Amino acid sequence: MGREKRAGTRNKDESAFSRAVSAVFAFVRLAEFEILFFLFLVITFIVFKDLISRPEYNQILVKKPGGVDLWPS
Repeated sequence: MGREKRAGTRNKDESAFSRAVSAVFAFVRLAEFEILFFLFLVITFIVFKDLISRPEYNQILVKKPGGVDLWPS
C-alpha cells in the first residue's frame, strides 16, 4: 500500500520556495478580514485626505455664507 498524505502536513519533496509560498497563502487565508479592513482604512484615509486638502472644500468648512454664525466674530 502507498503512503497516505494527511492534509496540512509538509512534503519534504517540496522546495523551500514552494513551502514559503504556501505559508504566505495560509497566512492570507487566516488573516483575510484583517487585511481587507486595513486596506479599507488606508484607501478611505487617502481619499478623504485628498478631498479635504483641496482649497475649495476647505472654504466650505471655514466660511458660512449668509447663514447663522454660531461663533462670535
